[in-house]
Amino acid sequence: MSAKLKQLEEILRPIVEGLGYEYWGIEFRAQGHHSLLRIFIDDAENGIGIEDCEKVSRQASGVMDVEDPIQTEYTLEVSSPGMDRPLFRLEQYEAFAGHQVQIKLRMAFEGRRKFQGLIKGVEGEDVVVVVDDHEYLLPFDSIEKANIVPVFE
Repeated sequence: MSAKLKQLEEILRPIVEGLGYEYWGIEFRAQGHHSLLRIFIDDAENGIGIEDCEKVSRQASGVMDVEDPIQTEYTLEVSSPGMDRPLFRLEQYEAFAGHQVQIKLRMAFEGRRKFQGLIKGVEGEDVVVVVDDHEYLLPFDSIEKANIVPVFE
């Protein structure tokens, strides 16, 4: 996790949790003079509605204005992780063991950067993924992006 993401998480996590939601994670995309900050919130019991996103957005916006950690213009979005939820922390991979996942790595591992398979679990700092009957131990620090693959029945 970059220093900027750590700084933003230190500011935003207490806000989300203080309002009674689960802090799922954040994405920050610096795009020149206009960036995007997306906060993912969850509520396992009640789900997330537009009112929940508005409440967190108002509170986060006020604190971000005071703290001013982003020096350029940015758009603040608050969202539920959805069915294709992104995974940000090792414990999330553990919680979703048995689910299909798409993973994109920062650099190639065994000749490839993209993997889609079944999360088997976590071993130390590695995510264990089974792809076509082959088990990969992917270093958590090398994962650029990961999303659960939704199953529609």
